[in-house]
Amino acid sequence: MTDWRDWKAGMANLLMLHDDHNPPQQYLLQVIRIDTPEPETRLCDERFVRKDSGQVLFSSEQWKKQIDQINKDKGEMTKQGPSVSNIPNWDIVEAFHVCHPHSEIQHWIDRRRSRRWPPARLLEAAQVAPCFLVPAGHHDSDYNREEWRLSPNLIERMLMFSFSMTQIKCYIVLKLIKHSLFSKMVGDFTTSFHCKTVMFYIIERTHSSLWKEHNLICLLLLCLQVLRQWLRFRKFRHYIIKGVNLFNGKMSFAQQSRLLQYVEYLMKSDMHDLFYIDIDKLGYRLQGCGIRHTGQAGEVLGRICKHKSISLSLTFERLRNILIHLRVITSKIEHPNTIFEQDLNCKLRNCFEYYTNAKLKSAALEFINHLFALYNSMQSSKYLRQRNHAFSEIIRRFKYSLNTDIASSHLKLASVLYCFGNLQAAVRVLEDVERRYHSKVKAVCGCRHDKGQSDLQVFANMISDNCDNVLCERPFAFCVKFVREEAYCAPYILWFEMKRNMTEEEVAQRDYIDKEWMHYAEVDARPFLHYLQYLTYGGLGERDKQLHVLGIFESYVFDPRNKISMYHIETVLNLLGHCYEMEGNYEGALHYYAVSLSLYRTNNAANWHIQRVHRLIST
Repeated sequence: MTDWRDWKAGMANLLMLHDDHNPPQQYLLQVIRIDTPEPETRLCDERFVRKDSGQVLFSSEQWKKQIDQINKDKGEMTKQGPSVSNIPNWDIVEAFHVCHPHSEIQHWIDRRRSRRWPPARLLEAAQVAPCFLVPAGHHDSDYNREEWRLSPNLIERMLMFSFSMTQIKCYIVLKLIKHSLFSKMVGDFTTSFHCKTVMFYIIERTHSSLWKEHNLICLLLLCLQVLRQWLRFRKFRHYIIKGVNLFNGKMSFAQQSRLLQYVEYLMKSDMHDLFYIDIDKLGYRLQGCGIRHTGQAGEVLGRICKHKSISLSLTFERLRNILIHLRVITSKIEHPNTIFEQDLNCKLRNCFEYYTNAKLKSAALEFINHLFALYNSMQSSKYLRQRNHAFSEIIRRFKYSLNTDIASSHLKLASVLYCFGNLQAAVRVLEDVERRYHSKVKAVCGCRHDKGQSDLQVFANMISDNCDNVLCERPFAFCVKFVREEAYCAPYILWFEMKRNMTEEEVAQRDYIDKEWMHYAEVDARPFLHYLQYLTYGGLGERDKQLHVLGIFESYVFDPRNKISMYHIETVLNLLGHCYEMEGNYEGALHYYAVSLSLYRTNNAANWHIQRVHRLIST
C-alpha cells in the first residue's frame, strides 16, 4: 500500500514507509492488520521484526530465508541480490506488487515528456505498468535487513523492447566490453544493468538519425564518454529513480579509479582492444569500417526471433495459468449447494469491483472475457432448452467475448448457431476460424500437461519467416469447454463426455485436477472445428464438402506432428468415431472408440459409445 485508503479487509496489507533515514529507492514495509486498518502490534510471524519506534515490519531478509527453507529439498539454493534460486543460471525473485502508480515513476514520466525518447506511447504504457518491491536492502542502511527495493523492471523492459537494430547491437557490444575488458580491471562489479542504463541515457540524448550501422564505433565512443564522466564524478545515476547512485555498494572508489584510467586509455587508443575480443569473433567483425558487414542481418534476425520465442513462451505460460485459474473457479462455482448462474454473476461483479487498479486491468479483462463468454453460452443453452428461438440478443453479445484466443470462443459461437439450426451462419463462423487457424497456432490446455509443450524450440517453430509480424495476433488456441449448464449449446455427442464414467469407482480414480474438469466436455480446438464442419455440411446437404472435411479430420488426428496439439486425444477419437457412426460405418466407429479406450480405459465416454453401437448393430 502507498496510502491507507488502499487497505482491504481479509488480505495481507503492507504499508510502504520511507523517510530521510532510508536511501532512495528503499522502503520499509509496515504490517497492517487484516481485520481492521490498524498497525499490527504483535510479532505473530517469524518474518516480522520490530523497529525501534515500535512499528512491526516485514523483513526482506527473513522473507528470503523462508523461501530458502521451503525450497531446501529442491537442490542447492543460490542467493544473488534479491534472487533466491534453485535453478542454475536462473534468477528467481519473489516480490510484492505496488498497488498504485508510484510518485517516483510519475516524476520520471513528467521529466521525459518533452524528450524525443522515450516515445509518448511508451510513457503512457509506463503510467500503468506495475512496479514491484524486491527483497534487497541498501548496504549502507541501518535497516538493510528489513528494506525492500522499488523495482520498475517492466518499464525498463519496455524501454529495451523499443530499441532499434543498431541500438541492440550497441548494447550487445557494450556487454562484450564489460565481460571481456572491464572484468580484467574490476572483476564482475560492472553489470548488464550498468550497460543498459548507459544505453538509456545515450539514446535519450542523441538524434535517431545518428543510430545507423556505420556509426557503431562512434556510438560506442559516446557510451564510453558518458561512463568516463560518471566515473570522474563517482556517480552513476539510475535512469528512472532519482537520487540513486548505481556505484554505491557495487564498486569501491579504488575500483572506480582503476576503471576510469582504463576507459580513458581505451578512448585514446581508438578502442584498439575491442579488436582482440574473441567472443563471437567481435574483433574480426569490427575490423575495416568498424561495423559488421557480412552475415550480420541473419545473426540479428536470429536474436530477434529468439527474443520472440521467449516472448511466445511467456505468453503461453500466462494463458495456461489463466485457464488453470478458470478451471478452479468454475469447479468451485459448480458446487452442488450453489446456484451456478448466481455464483457466476458474483464472480463477474468481483472482477469489476476488485480489478479497478489500472495495472491489473488487462488481466481482469481477460478473466471477464472468459466469464462473460461462459455466461452468454449458458443463457443460450437456457433459451434452447426452453425452445425460445429469439436469440439475436445472445448472438450479439458473443462479439464482446470473441477475442479470448484464435479459435475457442468462435467455435463455441458456431456450436450455438448449429444447435439453433442456423447452419449457414455456423458455416461462415467455421470458415473464419479455419482461415485464422494457421499452421503456427499452438494449443493451450488448462487441464492436462504434455511433455515438451514448453520447450523453447516449440515456440521458435511458431515464428513465421517474417518474424516482425508474428505477434500481430496471439497464435494460441484454447480447448473448447462446455459445462453442464451449456449442454444445449453443444452437439449431443459431447453430453456423454459430461458423464464419462460408467461407475462411481471410476470417479474415485480421478485425481484432484481430474475432479475439477471431468464432469465437463472439453475438446481440442482444431479437431472440434473439423467435427462441426462435418455436422454443418451434412445438415446443409453438401455431401462432397462433408466427406472432404472428414478426410482432413482423420489425417489431422493421425499426423504425428499434431500430437503435441491434442491434449484430449480420447475425446478427439470419440468425435472421429461418431463421424463414422453417422456414416453408418459401425466397424470404423468401433475401431476408433477402441483406440480411444486403449489410451484411457476408464473415465472415457467411449465405453458408452461402444454399448450404443453394439445395440445399433443388434437391431
